[in-house]
Amino acid sequence: MSEAGASAATPARTEVTGARRLVVKVGSSSLTDASGALDIARMEILVDALAAARGRGQDVVLVSSGAMASGMGPLRMKHRPRDLASKQAAASVGQGLLLGRYGSLFARHDLTVGQVLLTVEDVTRQDHYRNALRTFTRLIELGVVPIVNENDTVATHEIRFGDNDRLAALVAHLVGADALVLLSDVDALYTEHPSHPDARPIRLVPDIEELVVDTSGRGAEVGTGGMETKLQAARIAAASGIPVVLAAAERVSDALEGAPVGTLFLATGKRRARKLMWLAYASVSQGELVLDAGAVRAVTERKASLLPAGIVEVRGSFRAGDPVRLVSETGAVVARGLVGYDSADLPGIIGRSTRDLVAERGAGFDREVVHRDDMAVRARKKRGS
Repeated sequence: MSEAGASAATPARTEVTGARRLVVKVGSSSLTDASGALDIARMEILVDALAAARGRGQDVVLVSSGAMASGMGPLRMKHRPRDLASKQAAASVGQGLLLGRYGSLFARHDLTVGQVLLTVEDVTRQDHYRNALRTFTRLIELGVVPIVNENDTVATHEIRFGDNDRLAALVAHLVGADALVLLSDVDALYTEHPSHPDARPIRLVPDIEELVVDTSGRGAEVGTGGMETKLQAARIAAASGIPVVLAAAERVSDALEGAPVGTLFLATGKRRARKLMWLAYASVSQGELVLDAGAVRAVTERKASLLPAGIVEVRGSFRAGDPVRLVSETGAVVARGLVGYDSADLPGIIGRSTRDLVAERGAGFDREVVHRDDMAVRARKKRGS
């Protein structure tokens, strides 16, 4: 990996300039002033840069935090609320303010915005995931700039989706983005916490799985995330074939024009099918299948389907078609997959060959427990990492 100091002669990042579709994520702290109110000047810089990207022929999807922060001022909240009801109230008031301001700013460029509010369920349930894809696809076809946020106003659990960073990575894959840009109040990834005197910016990360940095330290008062959530998002995207740029929000124009600002994380994996992406990073597993050593090798090394003979234990209650974890006898997760049987039907067939099951119970038992096409195998760490 290389460090800061790129000259003006440094070539533009083609990972960004050559992207047909961009997903850009901005956090609350990058949109608000010291009092927690929306900073219109900051929003103008962001919108102008996104509109310029549209003018260059790129599709743009914006994942924007800021609803809760936007509602704090009108509700005279001096600090970020802690209880769920107050968070929902602030988000309810702030979401309209946030979108209204975005709408006015984009209208100056003759662009229309569309609000897409997602809940965790929208990315953890496969049918909801497909519905979200249809919405995004049509909005983009119509020339609309989708503005995405978590639907905090109806959340029934603690409101936090990795400060929208992880959500942005999932949206990037969902919409078929060619690059993900994470805008922050920090100008790059550093070797240590930026406040440390020996901290040095990292300009290029060829393989995020080999990255060793200090990500300690809290995020801004008005935001919820920190560097760790951004690295999690970068891992998801990079492993799925999507390069990531982490840059300061005020440098958004430079970042979208391919200037060597911030940190570039190169893609390390191939573009996954949407179903496998959903399985790997968004699905909520309904149970576990414990595999013997031979089945673990078959799944991870030979890319085989999971058969009843390789299962030693069934945990949890699930229906055919539900996502489950495949784990080794030591408890390590080796894959996630869509199971082909109800949990109640598996105890009587695990550990047995399909040949014996067909002979005893009929042709309906010649199928796999988890087919290879319905399985997302966990990436194996490289030796020495």
